[in-house]
Order: sequence, then C-alpha cells, then structure tokens
Amino acid sequence: MGFKLDETVSKNNQMMRRDLEVVWHPCTQMKDHETLPLIPIKSGKGIYLYDFDGNAYIDAVSSWWVNLFGHANKIINEKIKTQLDTLEHVLLAGFTHEPAIELAHKLVAITPNKLQKVFYVDNGSSSVEAALKMSYHYHLNKGINKPMFLSLTNSYHGETIGALSVGDVALYKETYRPLLLACLQVPVPKDQSQDSAHEALEALEGVLSTRGEEISAFILEPLVQGAGGMHMYHPDYLRGARKLTEKFGVHLIADEIMTGFGRTGKMFACEHAEISPDFMTLSKGLTGGYLPLSVVMTTNEVYQAFYCDYNAHKAFLHSHSYTGNPLACTAALATLEIFESMDVLGENEKKSDYIKMKLEKFTELTNVKKIRQQGMIAAVELQGYSPQERIGLRIYEYALKHGVLLRPLGHVIYFMPPFVITTEEIDRMMEVAYEGIRRLN
Repeated sequence: MGFKLDETVSKNNQMMRRDLEVVWHPCTQMKDHETLPLIPIKSGKGIYLYDFDGNAYIDAVSSWWVNLFGHANKIINEKIKTQLDTLEHVLLAGFTHEPAIELAHKLVAITPNKLQKVFYVDNGSSSVEAALKMSYHYHLNKGINKPMFLSLTNSYHGETIGALSVGDVALYKETYRPLLLACLQVPVPKDQSQDSAHEALEALEGVLSTRGEEISAFILEPLVQGAGGMHMYHPDYLRGARKLTEKFGVHLIADEIMTGFGRTGKMFACEHAEISPDFMTLSKGLTGGYLPLSVVMTTNEVYQAFYCDYNAHKAFLHSHSYTGNPLACTAALATLEIFESMDVLGENEKKSDYIKMKLEKFTELTNVKKIRQQGMIAAVELQGYSPQERIGLRIYEYALKHGVLLRPLGHVIYFMPPFVITTEEIDRMMEVAYEGIRRLN
C-alpha cells in the first residue's frame, strides 16, 4: 500500500517519512533516525541549504567536502545547461569529446610537473583503486611482482575493497579485514611539527629499506587526513617521503581527493612541499561539488609501460560506464574557470586568517584538547568523553537546531565551508560550534 500524505504534517516530516520507508543512507545507523530528525533539502544557494519548511542551514562541511563555490553557482549552472543540449554522455573507449580533452589539458597544466597523463574514473574510491592497480601493473609489466602497498596509520582512502585495504580507520575497515589486500602501515607524524615529520620519516625509511622490494606504492593524504579526524602534519614529511620512495623504487600516490583545489591554501597540497608524485588522485572539488568525476594523474613513464602492440596482459583494462562524462567534465571546466578568473587562493588566505583568529576562542574551553588548521580546513579536538557518549552526534543536533550543518568526526569538530563564505557567515558558523561545545560541560 502506498504512503498517504497527511496535509496536517509539515512537508519536512512528510518527506522524512517517505524517505525512511525506502532509502538506506550512507555512513548512518538508520535506527538513529527513530529519534534524530532526517533533514530533507529542497534547494541550495551559496553556502546555504534550505529544507521544505523554509529553514536555512550553513553548509559548514561543503556537503561532504565537495562544494567549492556554493550551491547553484551561476557560472557552473550555465555551463552545464549548455552542455546538456549538446552531449550528455558517450563512451570514452574508442571515442572522445571536447570537455574531456580540454579538462585533461588544463589538469596537466596546473598539477605538479611530472604528471602528464589523465585517466578518467567516476568517484574518489574508484580513482584510488585505479591508481593501486596501475602501480602494481606497471611493476608487473617491468617483470617485477610487488604485491604489497604501504600507507599511513590513521589514513582513509575510500570504502571499496582496494581503497579500504590501504586505509587505517578501524571504524570502516575492521569488519571487512578478511577481504582486504595485503598492506603495511607506517606511523603518521604525530603533529604538525618538523620534529614529528622527521621522526616518522625514520620509520618510513626502515620499512622501505627492508621491504621495499615487495611494495608497489606508498599512498598518503598530503598534509591532512580527512576521515582520520582531520589529523595534520608538516610538509617536510612529503619532501622526505618523495626522496625515500624514489630511492627504493616505490611509487608515491598522493590522494588529493579532499585536499585538492585550494582546500589547504594552495591549489594542491603537494605544492606546499614542492613535490611531484607518481600518481595523484583527484575528485570531490573537481566538479565544484556538482557531479561525480575523478581522475588519476600519472607520468609519461608509467603510461609508456602499458603502451605496446595489443597484449591483454599488458594493457590497462580498467573502465567505468560513466568515465569522463561530458556533463561532469563541463562542471569541472567551469570550476577551473572560476579559479582562473578570480583570486580564489588569495581570498581564501584572508578567510583562513580570519578563521584562525576565531579559533583562538575555543582554547578557553576546558573540554577542548587541541585546535589545528591548514588553509580552509580547521578542526577542534575535544577531550574527556568516551565513544559511547557520542558527543559528535550531540554537537550535530545542536548545530542543526541553530541553522548550521556540522558533521563531526567522533570527538573532532571540523569546518570546511565553501570558499564563498563571508566573514559574517564564518562568525555564525563558529559561534554555533563554540556554544555547542561549551554546552557539553
């Protein structure tokens, strides 16, 4: 029997009830929604999301870190509308199209200098999968079997099997451990100091010197570990890791899915260390938060290892149905056009400084353990609570009631708003978070 709408119930509640009949939401314990309101969003504009009852919410997490220039951005909207009347999709095997070509050229021009080839995929986890396979297959084509991968403790690279294998957040990984690929972890630098970076590099060198012959690639999130509680470390670690991986013949994969496109203060986090990895994975902000799209950037050296007269064992036979989708590529081109036409990074620097100033107030709270920041990413780590208290959920509920979407990572409250946020909106976002944390006491 179908769901019968009750006109006396708010539109929000109607939508929520219809949703819970059929939708299984990601990263959610659905039983929570017996008491926790599910917010149905009708529209978005700028940094705001609007529900069906007219309530507005500041999108302080950029809708899972994807939105760069606000919801319903006029420039991106118009480009997609134009493309929609021309070509919505075509397979990228044996065919191509202008948005894919132009986007690839632009990405080669703005990424680190050794990255000269673009392989299209369609989401972040899939780009990690492709990079891992590409690295392993490269070595195999050279006559070397290297079945292991190396990653940092506390890392997160996605939730498909390969991506999950190289991650190290038990919350996501532990249940599926019997299914995962062989992987080693080395310690992430414990904080943002140079001393911590150099200490962690010693551990990395130890592993590479003893097991480097088994390891295809070392994958890391440059400077900021997203789902790992926004843990941050010093650029010296990236510089050292690049030197060590080159020394021991191991690929370096920079997972810039979250850190790319201006989040850390530069276009790409690798630029803080002036390094060029063997692979770079990009997604999330690539399309400005509009459509699923990801890429694996790699070198001509890697590309040439697969270039031959047809050999099914040597060719990289990896594909997705929506690879290089024209609408998504067009959204990405529009996003890069905004970077080209406006001083986005310069304005972000000013906003980052303002956020830094606002963070100082949080140090007054006794339940705040540490604050940290890298560009337009800021985090407040709390102390004195057990996991069973689910304080993140309490902060989330409080913020929603006061018009701000925060989605804490356990006991870490973080801010990653769209770049178009104003100082007044930063004030509101930070005040709600501060008050929510203060009230926990």
